[in-house]
Formats: sequence, structure tokens, C-alpha cells
Amino acid sequence: MKTDIQTEDSVIQLGVNEQLVPRTSSLLAREWESKVADYRATDTRYFDILHTALDLRFDFSTQQVLGSAELVMKPYFFEQKEVVLDAKDFDIHRVDLLEIGGALPLNYLYKDNELTAYLPRVFHDTDTLRLKINYTANPNENNAAGSRAITDTKGLYFINPTGEEAKPTQIWTQGETAHNSKWFPTFDSPNQRMTQEIKLRVPEKYRTLSNGVLLSSELHQDSTRTDHWLMDKPHAPYLAAIAVGEFVEIQDEWKGLPVNYYVEPAFQEGAKEVFKNTPEMIGFFSNLLGVDYPWQQYNQVVVRDFVSGAMENTTLSIFMEDLNLTPREAIDSEWDGIIAHELFHQWFGNLVTTESWANLTLNEAFANYSEYLWYEYKLGRDEANMHHIAEMEKYFGEAEQKQEDLIRFYYDDPEDMFDNHSYAKGGRILHMLRRHLGDRAFFASLKHYLTKHAYSAVEVHDLRLAFEEVTGMDLNWFFNPWFLASGHPTLAYEVDYSIPDNLLLTIRQTQDLTTTPLYRIPFKVSWYHEGKRFEKDLVLDKAFQQFAIENSVPVNQLYLDEEKVLLKKTVTNRPKEFFIKQLQESEFAIARYEALDSLMTYFPNELRLPSLAANTLDDTFWANRELAIMYFAKAPTLVPAGLEEKIYELAEQDPQNTVRLAAIELLGMLDGEKYAPAMLRWMNDPSYYVAAAALGTYLVEETNSNRKEIAERYTSDPNIRMTVALAEYFIQESLLGKGDWFHERLDAYNRRSLYYFIGYYGEYFTKLPEEGMEKAIERLTKIAKSEEPFYIKIAAFSALFGFVDQPGVLDSLKQMYDAETDESVKRYQEYFLMQYLD
Repeated sequence: MKTDIQTEDSVIQLGVNEQLVPRTSSLLAREWESKVADYRATDTRYFDILHTALDLRFDFSTQQVLGSAELVMKPYFFEQKEVVLDAKDFDIHRVDLLEIGGALPLNYLYKDNELTAYLPRVFHDTDTLRLKINYTANPNENNAAGSRAITDTKGLYFINPTGEEAKPTQIWTQGETAHNSKWFPTFDSPNQRMTQEIKLRVPEKYRTLSNGVLLSSELHQDSTRTDHWLMDKPHAPYLAAIAVGEFVEIQDEWKGLPVNYYVEPAFQEGAKEVFKNTPEMIGFFSNLLGVDYPWQQYNQVVVRDFVSGAMENTTLSIFMEDLNLTPREAIDSEWDGIIAHELFHQWFGNLVTTESWANLTLNEAFANYSEYLWYEYKLGRDEANMHHIAEMEKYFGEAEQKQEDLIRFYYDDPEDMFDNHSYAKGGRILHMLRRHLGDRAFFASLKHYLTKHAYSAVEVHDLRLAFEEVTGMDLNWFFNPWFLASGHPTLAYEVDYSIPDNLLLTIRQTQDLTTTPLYRIPFKVSWYHEGKRFEKDLVLDKAFQQFAIENSVPVNQLYLDEEKVLLKKTVTNRPKEFFIKQLQESEFAIARYEALDSLMTYFPNELRLPSLAANTLDDTFWANRELAIMYFAKAPTLVPAGLEEKIYELAEQDPQNTVRLAAIELLGMLDGEKYAPAMLRWMNDPSYYVAAAALGTYLVEETNSNRKEIAERYTSDPNIRMTVALAEYFIQESLLGKGDWFHERLDAYNRRSLYYFIGYYGEYFTKLPEEGMEKAIERLTKIAKSEEPFYIKIAAFSALFGFVDQPGVLDSLKQMYDAETDESVKRYQEYFLMQYLD
């Protein structure tokens, strides 16, 4: 028997035993079922791991770890009859339960990268058990591609293990997210806590590093040594780390706490400059947070071929080789941001750790924001604000492709969380919260959060509650839209100036409210009167809202968020006169920068722009002086009479070397022959920024008859900036005989330097194929197919198009495109291949 049921949605034919459910409800049910199935829950803690003791040796020829692990644990709450450990790509030799009577061999199952040990009896949460596992780890087996932030998943890496490559032999680890279980068995989850000790047996010539402190070193008759490291404070398993290599030690300290730096011997003097601010950073962050640096010591090591920028392992931060600098290169070191970032993790991430990767921003937003805090303290608020805007733009760039909840419980892989949402957006949200609450409340709340949750795992509500407990305020209105939803506000606003002493501000929130929240936004408006700045605090909490400013004095220009605190997009109409006045009166360098940049972009033909840019050469902030020089570099004929002397003065003695660089290049455009003697002098400047700019400017000036001689003088200088200046000259002049030099330079560089050089390398052999085109194609193809960072692979792929008419090159490019698994890399490849694809 069938029955017709009329519903608001549809007519549904039902059998006698069928439920009366509308089709629309059925679709919703399937959507909810999918959400339930895909939800990324925090890992259940069946056991609490208390201590891990590792005894490790290394087979350099097979790239294996020969290990013994003793794990002390107890059931977390419920009784347990088996232990399931993460152990990826292991050979398990034996599993024992260590008891007072001796070692009891256990039955075990090793399957799907999990080791299940079957216990002889039921263990309760009042019991403690000790397992011993003998194993061989194979970190090179079955590795995934990783992510933008962490490009590989081996967990432990042998670098040049056989000594055949032109680089040092090293071993180092990278455990985040769940990759430490590639080299020791554990519960590889961030919500676990353990103390640890690691014994490392290595050839005597190598230095070892690990978490905590070095307890002892024992020499053996076979020219090996065993170092015993102890971490006696609990931390998450992913933060366990080792590094092995021929490193030199540079000793430093903060209040008696060892603070040491480890690099290859060739970079010892440079490291003293690169890392010199670390003790001051430790003191600054300790005072700011009201919580002293919480660990036994702090070591930083620079390694080869690192798969990330850096990693904040407890007491042992590991950095990519870009921080290997000579003393001269270190003059222009720009690495304070990343050094501060990893250091701040020792509080946010290590002392207090996200309980799940869904909450990653509780680690990374704070580390990202520490960069702002350090720049503000060390270099001033203008410098910090410039960094703030750069990070904001990173997020907005990514937001054009995707918009995710900051705390997100749905992702395909934990590596997906390492993006500009978790980092850059998270840091900007903390900045807004700080500016809203004020420094006293903000940092008191962070102290409470760190103290309350020390050596434990947290979720976002713990952070919110810490702020609420300190301030007495309900902050769900802030945390819900910013941390638990996606997107950002778009504010369309206009100002009615018809009543000059009581302006009317109208704001609309125009973001798509079907996918993005309506925000409550505390913000500031500001204005200037007779040279004095005034501001007023307002709160936007409606889709359409008007504010009477009640400014009392006559005002013809109102600024909304003058210091660019808010993470927002704005839509408004500001004429050129607005930007001219903003450039002339704003107290904030970032607002003056915006004004000049907007004039250059939207009003390039404005007749007053040259004089405005000329005045900006005296700006107190270096980025604004640099921007003004860039304006004239685009149109040298607009340089006002008499301004050359000012530009020369900047080239000679500006305190910021990037400003000197820009000024030198502009002088070359204005009169390269006139300034040739100065260029020869600046080539020997201690700063490579200055020297390379002078070299490049001198070599492009055709009236300099000794250019070839000058170029030869610098061909052995390894610095990438000098190399680029020479490469441009060799290509411009089609100089033969430089093929070997280009090949040697390609072999010498990696990471950022390699990325900068690849384009010149390809262009030289495209222009002069007789210099070694076949070899160039072979090398570029190898790089494009390699495990190099994605931006290097893309650069090599692009450079190969200079040879696309050569036999086999197009087919090779198509094959690379077909084989590529990284979708973002594939999009770049498709752009270049577009005209050749069916």
C-alpha cells in the first residue's frame, strides 16, 4: 500500500514501513553525517606517556636508525589490555614488558604503521608499566610530499651520509606534525606529555644536540662516542629532536642560562652576528609575559637541506641553511623575525601546546605575533607596523583562494593547517585583541594563560577563558567570529563633512553574510587640528551604522583605522587631495606609506607628486624614503632640479642599506658616467646590498671601458647579490666563456639563492646555447623534478621554456605536469604550458 503525503517541499511516495522524511531533510542528514564522519577530533588518550628513553645508533650506508626504546606509561583513565603505538616504517625485533622480576616478552602485531603490544593482564589508571622495544627505523621509506611549511615527512634525515656530495654529513629531525614516530615509537599526538632521555652513539668527530642538557659523553674504542641527553621537563612528543654534525659552538648566556649557537665552522663568525640578539629576546619576552624562559637552556643550530624554515623543538631550534652567513653577509641579516618566532614558541607551543592540529593557531598565531612584538621593541612601532601590513597581505592573498575557520576541525591532512590563516591571520587577530584590551590586560591575560596551563595541552576556549578570567569581560563576541568562523569584514564607508565640527561616518558591512559573520568591531577614528592628533573609540556591530563623531573643532579629513590595526577590506572614495594631506600630516609611517603608494598607483600624473616624493626623502621611516626613490626610478626625468645631491647623500650615508641600494641604482639611471667613481668605491662597501647595487650599476653603464676587468674581479665572490649583478652583465653583453661559471654557481646555491639565480642561468644558455645548453637543460630538468621547495621547482620549470623548441623538452615538461601531485605547483605549470596542452 502506498500513501501520498503532501509536504511543503514535495510530494513523497512512501511505503507502509517507510519513515515520513522529506527529501530535503534526507539531504541535510547526509551532509551532517559527512560532517560527523570527517570531524578531526583531538586524539583520545588511552595512555599517558610519562617518560621515553632512547638508545640510538645510525647506519649511514643504509640510512637506518638502530634503536632501543623504553616507554614508561600509565592508562589515562579506563583499564587497558593492549598498547597501540605509532611506529612508521619500522622493523620490530622484540617487545618486552619490564617488571621487577625481569623482562617479559610480549606478543605484538605490527600493521599499518602501528605497533600493538598485548599485555599479560589488565592495567588500571593506578598502574605504571614500562615497555622496551628493539627496532630498526627506516625513515626513507613511504614518505608523503608534506606541505608548504614542512615539505617532507621522513621525520629523520641523513644529509650526505656517504660523504660523496659537496656538503657536510649531518643527521637532523623534524617531528611536526606526527613525524617523530618515523624514528622512535610513541603516541605521536600533541596532547601527550613526556620527559625523555636520548643516548646517541656517533662517530667521534661529530657533535650531537638534543633537547634538555647533555649529561655525559663516553668514548669507545671504535672511535665512536655516546652522548646522553636528558629532558627532565615534560613536553610533547613532536618536539623531541636531535642534530648530528661537525658543528662549532658559539657560547652565549642570559642570566646564567646557556644560550648557544651551532653552525658549520665556515660560518662561525657570521653566526655571532646573526644570533646575537637571542639573549636580549629571551629577556624581553620573559619580562613582557611575566613568565621567565621555562627550560634548561636554549640552543639554535643551522643545518643543510632543512625541510622547513625552522622548527621550535624544546630547547633546540633548528634553522634552514639560509642562516649560514659569512660575517659580511650577516651585516644585512634579516633573520631576527624567524629567530624571535621560534623562541616565542618555547612559551606558546612548547610550554603550552595545542591539544590538536585543529587548534594549531594557538601555537603559530603567537609565534607570528612575536615578530611584531620584537620589531616594536627593538626597531620601533613603525617597523612593526610595516611587518604587520606585510603579514596581513599574506593572509589576504591566500584568502582569494580559500577562506577557512581559524580553528578548523575539517581538513584532509594536518599539514594543511600550516598556512597563512594559522600564522598571518592568527597574528593579526591577536594584534586587534591587544589594541582593544590594552597592553596591561593583554599581557596579564597571557601570563595567566601560560601559568595556568603550563606543561599541558589547550584548545581555543582555554585562551578565551584566560582573557575572561583576567579582564572580567565576556569575549565570545570576539573569539567566535575570528577564531571559529572564516573570512573577514569588508567595510564600505563614507564621511559627510557638511557639518565640519560634527562629522557623520556611515559604515556598511558588505561581506557575504551567507559564509562570513557579521562582526562586532571596536575601531578608532582620528583627525588632526592645528598639528595635534585626536582620536575616538567606536564600535561597529550592525550591517549598517552611522556615527556622529562630535569632533567639536572643524575637520575636513577623517581617518578610519589610521594605524591599520584591523584585519579588513575597505571600500571608500578618497580623492588625491585626501592622500596628499595624509602624507603630510599623519603621525604613523604606515599611513604615510599608504598615502604615497596610493598617489603613485592611482594618480601617477599628479603634477605635485614629484615634489611630494622629494619631500618624502626626508621621512623618518626608511621604507617611505625607499618608496620615494622607487617613484623616481620609474620616471627619472621627473627628478626635480637639485635633488641629485640629496639622492647622493642617501646613497652615501643612509642608515638603512636598502635605501642606499635604491639610491645607488637611481644615480646610475640619472648619470651613470658621472657617478662611476663613486660606484667603484661603493663596490667595496661592507654591505652586500650596497656593493652589489654599485657593481650592477657600474656594469650596465656602457661608457665604463673597464667593465670586463671589473667583472672578473668579482667572479669568485660567492654572494648571490654579486652573482646576479655579474650574470646580468654577462647576459647583456653575450659574453662567451662563462658557461662553466654559470654551472658552478648553480651547483653552489640552494633555497632562496638558487631561486634567484635559476632565471639568469636559463637565460644565459638560451642566448648562448654553444656554452652548454644540453647540460643546462639536464640540470634544470633535474631541479624541476626534484624534492626542492615548490618555488624552486616552478622557477626551473619556467626556465626550461627558453629551450621549449629543443628536441624532447616540451615532452619532458608535459610529463612533469602529468606527474605533479601538488595542485598549486600544477597550476603554475599549466600557466606556462597552456598554449601547448590539448
